[in-house]
Order: sequence, then structure tokens, then C-alpha cells
Amino acid sequence: MTDDHTHTHTHTHVLDFFTPRAAGWDSRFPDDGPAYAAAAGLLGLRPGDAVLDAGCGTGRALPALRAVVGPEGTVLGADLTPAMLEAATRAGRGADGTLLRADVARLPLRDGALDAVFGAGLISHLARPEADLAELARVVRPGGVLALFHPIGRAALAARQGRTITDDDLRAEPRLRELLAGAGWRLESYTDEDDRFLALGVKQG
Repeated sequence: MTDDHTHTHTHTHVLDFFTPRAAGWDSRFPDDGPAYAAAAGLLGLRPGDAVLDAGCGTGRALPALRAVVGPEGTVLGADLTPAMLEAATRAGRGADGTLLRADVARLPLRDGALDAVFGAGLISHLARPEADLAELARVVRPGGVLALFHPIGRAALAARQGRTITDDDLRAEPRLRELLAGAGWRLESYTDEDDRFLALGVKQG
């Protein structure tokens, strides 16, 4: 099986999962705004900085990211699912950032263009986690930041999904540290609480 075939298969899976959920996505998670704002505040961004929300979905993080980089900053939201981007546009999120239909595995951005990448609920949807995280590293300057965020922690999410938490979960700290290191990031901090999962990585080099 070629890499491309696997990739296409994963795209179809991602589109099949998110397309029917796009319209009602925000109403399912109405109280996450403050959690996004708090996470955006930990990225170390300054006014004028450039940040990408990778796998932005309906763009719920874009207002929080815009608030930290200010009007002169650059906020991009990239997602593979057109229905999610349409929902983001309908919610007015295009006012806070530029929405792009793009695959995080092949971003239309130059090397080192960004100061930070934000990814909410991203890691479980990556086709090839190490290669995809390396692509995110490519578009961030050395010393820039990657934030992997989820508004609830691993244990709470597993309970919601009716499964148990395991050590081979990509978001388990030892796995994630190793995965990030292989992709050019150093895991700087790791928080896994009931009301927040947040891993911050710093680009090496």
C-alpha cells in the first residue's frame, strides 16, 4: 500500500467524521471559550506575531488567538473539511483570521513563517503524527511554540467515549515527548487535568 493511498484513505475518514458534525459543532461545546482564551494566553505570543490554528474546525480558537497577536498580527486557520470552514465563516470567525482549506501534512507556508501553531484536538486526527508534526515544525521559526490543546483531559475524554486510558495513547506524556522530539520539538510543559489538556513544545534549532 503506497503512502498516498493511506493518506487519501485518512482524508476520507477525517471528512466523513467532521462533515456531518460541522453545523452543530459549536452548540455541542458552548462553554469552551474561556479555555481557548487561557490556552492562547500561554503561547507567549506578542502583538504582531503570526500564528496558525492547525485543524481549526469552526475556528473557535481564532478570536482568542487574534486577541493575543492584535490587529497587526497574522492569524491563520487551516482545515481539511470544507463544511467546517463554512461553519467558521457563518460564525463570523473569518473576521479574526484567514481561513484556508489545507492539509496540515502539506501547508502552503514558507519555512519559519510562523511564531506559533495551535492545535486543538489535533493529534488524534493526524495521518502520520511524526511527519505531520515535523511539517508544523517546518513552518515555525526556531524557538517558536506548538500548543496541543483539548478542553478536557485524557481521563475525562476517555470516560466520555466509554474507553479506558492507555499508555500507548499518543497524548500520554512519554509517548508525546518522544513523538515531538522526533519531529523537531522539545516538550516544554505538560498539563493533563479534568478541565484541560495542554502540551507546549518549543521548536529546536
